Amino acid sequence: MKDITKELLEIAEHDLNAAKNNLKIGDYAVACFYSQQAVEKYLKAFLVEKGVFNPKKHKTHNLKILLEDCIKIDNDLRELEKYPLGEISLYSIITRYNISAIKNITEEDAKEAIEIAEKVREFILKKLNI
Repeated sequence: MKDITKELLEIAEHDLNAAKNNLKIGDYAVACFYSQQAVEKYLKAFLVEKGVFNPKKHKTHNLKILLEDCIKIDNDLRELEKYPLGEISLYSIITRYNISAIKNITEEDAKEAIEIAEKVREFILKKLNI
């Protein structure tokens, strides 16, 4: 496995743990932000490992775009389309720049975001034979 893939996966694990810890203390917006970050890094790790990561094209935080590029490599990743990755993508922005959105994020939102991040994690690690 490439060193950069390992690094991205390690950071993704850190982000997912941060999401869970913030859920426990009731900081739901931060939990959602870190869930989005974890998903982003799992998908980017897959792209890196498969040799198609493009730093300019994949600078995006849009999880749907990243997933589309992953699907081009392995059609099995269509399985992840059942999760609302477009909605999860929004957490990368609204949790940093929109106070009313931050105040409206619920515990259920955070739990759902973490659950999705865990599902993506499981799927990507399996695809990378980890």
